[in-house]
Amino acid sequence: MTAQDSATTRTSIAVDEPRTTSAAPDPAAASRQGALLAGLGVVAFSLTFPATAWGLESFGPWSLVAVRSLLAGLIAGAFLLVGRVPLPERRHWAGLAVVAAGTVVGFPLLTTLALQTSTTSHAAVVVGLLPLTTAALSALRTGRRPSRAFWAAALAGAAVVVAFTVQQSGGALSTGDLYLFGALLICAAGYTEGGRLARVMPGWQVIGWALILTLPLAVLGSAVALAAEPVHLNAHGVLGVLWVAAGSQFFGLYVWYRGMAAIGVPRASQLQLAQPLLTLVWAVLLLGEHLSPAAPLAAAGVLVCIAVTQRAAA
Repeated sequence: MTAQDSATTRTSIAVDEPRTTSAAPDPAAASRQGALLAGLGVVAFSLTFPATAWGLESFGPWSLVAVRSLLAGLIAGAFLLVGRVPLPERRHWAGLAVVAAGTVVGFPLLTTLALQTSTTSHAAVVVGLLPLTTAALSALRTGRRPSRAFWAAALAGAAVVVAFTVQQSGGALSTGDLYLFGALLICAAGYTEGGRLARVMPGWQVIGWALILTLPLAVLGSAVALAAEPVHLNAHGVLGVLWVAAGSQFFGLYVWYRGMAAIGVPRASQLQLAQPLLTLVWAVLLLGEHLSPAAPLAAAGVLVCIAVTQRAAA
């Protein structure tokens, strides 16, 4: 989604002294910095599923999501407070609620429930379809009309993912697959609405206020879920919940939005093509999963389809 971060917005300052020309911004340096920030965001996102799998070693699915949202909300609140960021206008709160429902509550909850029965590598391939889903919903939301090549690639990517999930599930979709497809739709809706809001406020503030909006629910949910679900703390579980809260939910989105503001959506999207493949690598290195031959092939197929949509989008 597009973000215009106030920290990266260029301003023109009129001065009379010619010696200030040496302080002019370097476009190449800004581009490199933006690419680095966006790349850090992709790496952070690629670790989300392995970290969630670790978190499930210590927490139940409901308590993991609630504690994740609570910690991320406290971090976002601290940044907004230190930055003395004013409250959004009243007309933006409905859109922020959609962002919160999709990216703060819906996607983390549904993917966490899915990872109770699905492997990280399986989930990575399915959720690799997220950029295509977001693009499709964005086209419907904004009224844009992408080319036929775009829709052909999007449908091809969806067919690859459906074929993969059916093959991996023994001929029928499993409950975990249904959770993952639901997560795709609700997260795409949140990304689409967040992209619209990012045109009128810095993108990191969009996710920050969405986290604040869900903070009361996170507090209540943490209290109820921690009392209802057993907690068995270990190193993996603690690291997992800390990463999905601070790394994925806040830091990842923060650097991702800053990077997109600097290099634009097309270049940033090209970097995100590596995310499913990176998650497959983490699944092997961190979780010791054994990939089926179909997993990297399906991920590569989705990658190709996304690349086509990047070039074919109107």
